[in-house]
Amino acid sequence: MKPRLVFVHGIGGPRDPVTELDAWLRALAAGARASGHSRRVLDLIQGWAADTRFAYYGDLFGTAQGQGAEPEEDEDDLVGELLLEAVEERLAGPTTDDEARVLRRAHAQLTPEGEPQGAGSVARHVLTAANTLLSLPGLRTFGGWASAGLMVGQLRQVARYLRRGEPDEEGLTLDARIRRRVEGTLDPSGPTIVVAHSLGTVVSLETLHAHRARVPLLVTLGSPMGMSAAVRPRMRPQPLQVPDSVERWLNFWDRDDFIAVRPLLEKVVRPGRHSVPPRTGRVDSDGVWVHPAAKYLAKGDVAGPVVEAIETATQP
Repeated sequence: MKPRLVFVHGIGGPRDPVTELDAWLRALAAGARASGHSRRVLDLIQGWAADTRFAYYGDLFGTAQGQGAEPEEDEDDLVGELLLEAVEERLAGPTTDDEARVLRRAHAQLTPEGEPQGAGSVARHVLTAANTLLSLPGLRTFGGWASAGLMVGQLRQVARYLRRGEPDEEGLTLDARIRRRVEGTLDPSGPTIVVAHSLGTVVSLETLHAHRARVPLLVTLGSPMGMSAAVRPRMRPQPLQVPDSVERWLNFWDRDDFIAVRPLLEKVVRPGRHSVPPRTGRVDSDGVWVHPAAKYLAKGDVAGPVVEAIETATQP
């Protein structure tokens, strides 16, 4: 019996789940080839190796704030916190003179002094800082952001999920509806390998705490969980811990992935029932893949363990 392989996307605009599944699989196949698993490439692309699902929840972000509704001010506050934490983390590490200049300017825009805080002022500061940050090498292309408005709008999805609001007619909040979507793609009785990107890493971790079947491997890509102010304190349950269902957790980050701040999750996430902490590795994207998740999946260090987990889970 084939194991299940579930891809969980992150922030972004509307997408076609079928097209996305194909893109993620093809990137994974490229990574499999790079890791010496060429014989499994066709199996992956054709769906012979695993029962592959794409956990899509992006449409849920369009329900409450469609029709031109204005975002809540606390959403912009959280986006500002997120950007500020990312900027400060970058400034604390090695940077070129040009990068440092851009980062210091964005920092000043996010922490204005002596200015009146009228209606919309936070949103203006955040938008201005985002526009400044898009001049950083790699950020515009890695994030797929054509404008500061698009960047901030998509980062608000993180805030909306973590606000735990926007109940529907059944009383289910937005975050609960998103987790329900992801849970619906997991195998309720057999093994599931989960590969999650960006906000999807937060969603997956919270979802897997309620999942009882085996997860031989959890792979997180470009996770914002390391953000000690903007993200981690708002996650549930606390303190952060590896879900009991997860037998192995590999976490990967790329320096061009702006929100993958403080990526060493093993320092902030407790081991679970299997006494397994996350293990973090760095990858460096080559710019060939436009899709942010595909940049990770096309790397042999990322794809290799996924292919091996599929093979192991297939064995009786």
